[in-house]
Amino acid sequence: MRDPPVSTTSPLTRSTPSAVTLSQLQRLEAESIHIFRETASEGERPVLLFSGGKDSVVMLHLAAKAFWPAPIPFPVLHVDTGHNFPEVLDFRDRTVERLHIRLKVASVQDYIDDGRLAERPDGTRNQLQTVPLLDAITEGRHDVVYGGARRDEEKARAKERIISLRDEFGQWDPRNQRPELWSLYNTRHRPGEHVRVFPLSNWTELDIWSYITEKGIDLPSLYYAHERDVLSRDGMWLAVGKHVGPREGESVETRTVRYRTVGDMSCTGAVESPAATAQDVLAEVMTSTLTERGATRADDRVSEAAMEDRKREGYF
Repeated sequence: MRDPPVSTTSPLTRSTPSAVTLSQLQRLEAESIHIFRETASEGERPVLLFSGGKDSVVMLHLAAKAFWPAPIPFPVLHVDTGHNFPEVLDFRDRTVERLHIRLKVASVQDYIDDGRLAERPDGTRNQLQTVPLLDAITEGRHDVVYGGARRDEEKARAKERIISLRDEFGQWDPRNQRPELWSLYNTRHRPGEHVRVFPLSNWTELDIWSYITEKGIDLPSLYYAHERDVLSRDGMWLAVGKHVGPREGESVETRTVRYRTVGDMSCTGAVESPAATAQDVLAEVMTSTLTERGATRADDRVSEAAMEDRKREGYF
């Protein structure tokens, strides 16, 4: 009986299906979904900070994918300053209704009305968000708080890890942060502390808009070109309305603008742009040399370390 033919090909060198090559967006999406699943399973009462801006919209989209076909297993929290764009509030309400998730709102106006906060001399309210935010986290006993911050936005956020430990006062101590090795995310904390989790840490503004374009994600209409009455102040186009009016020497103009980031009407500047679709915006972002916060947020211009100071106070 003849011996069976001997293969001259080693099992290690035999042809195998080629490994699946993931695109940059697929890798980022997979990482974010992994972060959601790992940290949500470790937390007792997670909550997602939802402003209605593009980053929190993408983050909510990723959360929905992470837990599909089950619903998102935690509520969303919005800190309403009272200076929000009406288009953003409308979009927020439609989104939570579509996804059947619970919306919790912390109102800055309530704190002003009962004397716990006072109006700032400059009339802006963005920096008044911290106390209502921390109170909402404490009252809800939320131990895992998801935020849409990205490392490319601002130098203080570039220092931030995906898991950010906050003390019993909600403050961030850069010297008391944990290493993140092998994609292991440690959310353990002492009573009274909590962790902020940033699933979009490794995304850039270009990645965000590429993902929005690819997935056809709906955004507030402010992100696309529209005509609006604006005035020029401190190198930015501010929307004229209930919270912003012309000062001496300022004039109101009607221009075609869009917003790169959505904050308060009183501190968020528009940019002149004809970009009416996500693809148009993506083309603009590809040529931009300034981040959206550096270009259009007055609250980040208070000082050189404005964002880092706010993070130390408990802001996300």
